[in-house]
Amino acid sequence: MKVHCKRYYAGLALPALLATLLAGCGGSPESGLPAVSTAATSQVQGAGLAAASWTSVKWAGGGYVTGLVYHPVNASLLYARTDVGGVYRWNAADSSWIPLTDGIGFGGGDSRFHCVESLALDPSNDQRIYIATGDTTRQGANGRLYISSDRGNSWTWVNLPFMVGGNDTGRAMGERLKVDPTNPSILFYGTRTAGLWQSRDAGQTWAQVTGLSSTTISGSTPPIGVEHLMFDNSKVGGGETTWIMYAAIAPDYANAAGLNSVLYKSVNGGFSWTPVPVPAAVAGYHIPHVVRAADGNYYMVFNKNAGEGPGGPGYLYKFGGVVFNENWTLLSSSTTGGYSGISVHGTGSNARIALGVTATWGDNPGQVTQLSDNGGSTWREIEANMPHLGSAGNGYSGWNDTTVIDPANRDHIMHVHGGGIWETINASSATPSWSAKDNNLEETATLALVTPPAGASYKFINSAGDIGTWVNTDLATRPTKGPMNWWSNGNSADMAWSDPQYIAATGVDNANNHVGVGHWSGDGGNTWAKFAALPAGATSGTDSSANLAVTTRNNVVWAPNDAVPSYTTNNGASWTATNLPAKPAVGVPRSYLLKADRKNPNKVYAYDSGGAWWNQWSDTAHFWYSSDGGKTFTERAAFKAASPMLTSFNNTSMAVNPNAEGDIWLADGNTVYHSVDAGASWTKLSAFSSIWGSNQWPDVQGATVVTLGKAAPGAPYSAAVYVVGVINGVWGVYRSDDAGATWSRFNDDAHQYAGIFHMAGDWNTYGRVYASGNGRGVLYTN
Repeated sequence: MKVHCKRYYAGLALPALLATLLAGCGGSPESGLPAVSTAATSQVQGAGLAAASWTSVKWAGGGYVTGLVYHPVNASLLYARTDVGGVYRWNAADSSWIPLTDGIGFGGGDSRFHCVESLALDPSNDQRIYIATGDTTRQGANGRLYISSDRGNSWTWVNLPFMVGGNDTGRAMGERLKVDPTNPSILFYGTRTAGLWQSRDAGQTWAQVTGLSSTTISGSTPPIGVEHLMFDNSKVGGGETTWIMYAAIAPDYANAAGLNSVLYKSVNGGFSWTPVPVPAAVAGYHIPHVVRAADGNYYMVFNKNAGEGPGGPGYLYKFGGVVFNENWTLLSSSTTGGYSGISVHGTGSNARIALGVTATWGDNPGQVTQLSDNGGSTWREIEANMPHLGSAGNGYSGWNDTTVIDPANRDHIMHVHGGGIWETINASSATPSWSAKDNNLEETATLALVTPPAGASYKFINSAGDIGTWVNTDLATRPTKGPMNWWSNGNSADMAWSDPQYIAATGVDNANNHVGVGHWSGDGGNTWAKFAALPAGATSGTDSSANLAVTTRNNVVWAPNDAVPSYTTNNGASWTATNLPAKPAVGVPRSYLLKADRKNPNKVYAYDSGGAWWNQWSDTAHFWYSSDGGKTFTERAAFKAASPMLTSFNNTSMAVNPNAEGDIWLADGNTVYHSVDAGASWTKLSAFSSIWGSNQWPDVQGATVVTLGKAAPGAPYSAAVYVVGVINGVWGVYRSDDAGATWSRFNDDAHQYAGIFHMAGDWNTYGRVYASGNGRGVLYTN
């Protein structure tokens, strides 16, 4: 399965100028009080204890590990890069992965730098690591290079002068970033859009290698560009330059730049380049991976398609390079599954070669990992239909896009598969056994979190991309209670507060035509059934802004994206449209954000954030109130007069205090509002505010998530309040025990997770929240 960056449209908000013009206060006909008052909040840093620890909730894997890189000299060092979840280092002492990029920041687009396109290690210094980051070339923004001198424990970074697509098509190719083994201050980068680049000062500055091409390409489909580079030299250190090198060129860039081959050679350190003729069968193919053996031979994979999990035809050739007159020898080919991953241990006729076969789906895929122990003369399958500990069905096949043999142990082979990593430690066996190598590698993408009342049989419900909806009962064990245990999205879930065994969930059945679906459970997630009917718009409303609220057992209000919300009073046997008005499309999916009052389930609240900042000239934000369980709604005109910031659905959040009827908290993307009378009047907290630059939307959103949890002992307010936002120009998670009168930062700079997008407070334990970062699964605090 595949995990995407889910924080779409981050940073969309109302410009500061318009916020000033529209910040007037109107009167509330319901209360006779001012619509919005502003609370002078004391921002007291350190007034409360920060989280003592942040721990991953167990899932293990769940996302696309796009690269596995051993240090070329120190084989005990192994790194994994992911498409959206940062970088990890293997810790053999406790057989777990150490996340290295949890300190990467938050706003100003920083969350996109948790997407890693390439990773390079300095052969002469096993402390030094480089990662090139950026989510996609489609947004036109350049990437960053992160640099560490302590194996990823700390980082500095520089802006790159080219775009980086860590979550784009073909992201398992490479590595694109390479360090010259003889002169480690020289780095090369094969970009997607602008050819080959070189740095001569260890990544601080970069220049395009115009001797290859100065062409820049673009397109709605992300380009592949220069796929990677190989140095024809195994010497480490010495301070010289490696003169001979080969570059693999994707067909899109070769065609656009007028290059005559998909393989080019330089014999003068990259100054000029000449085409290398490839076999006719693979002309115009991609070269996903290349390995250079110690004897100077190259093992080069060609595949017609780029990926992920690309189908064939695929070919594996041995290429002689300069040592063996650049002759080509065909070692294997496939017209069904594609070829992608390749690794070699040893040389010549005794070389062990592991070849990853992609796009071979099914419970009997035939080929997944091919192995040769005689330099490619003969092959045998070592994985398909072999024992896979913990695998359900064909969970190991399909996306074998990166395959590596442990340099220190030829029987230890690993590969990625779209949902983590598989490994065998007995590859020489006639029937190798495989197990997951995912301990503490958590790369799921949460789309919604909700916690039940204290004493419930479960801890929280996680609605996630690609893995679906799960009811979590044990933080240290992978959950088993969910309505769709196949490739699916969970968009939203809720429970009846007075009867938390009743759960309703909405999501997308990706494995069956990507249609919107709804499920319910009456026994706390042990068993599930589909709703007999669906509300209008639910089948096509598959965006993560689709959400629902449960009032009591069998009573649900559902807001599909870009549709009028509907309600059911008979557990989904039928649905009736509410009177909430249809909202015009604004170019991004939009939805009403629904919450049921936990104290009085007859009250239901609906918030419309306006959809996007550019809708400001024709609309305002709206807050609606229902007193009949979500059947009919009345707009709170007082809130409309306050004109909160217009922004995307994903930048807003609402929480309702279960200990006090009508007690509502709202984060509108810019600041926090609090109402104690069901939305009739509001107090705007002055603590939170966005950081603005030159754009019409904030560089860093001021308040995007609000949640409530168990109150501190003896606290003056009946719930602890947690907000993801900005106080005094500092982004973080903030907590208040006194209804927002004072705040203290709850996280620190080492626990930022490229932004925290969803959060739910625990009602059993004070100081515990469940939170999700960018591709970092779910974490909990102590």
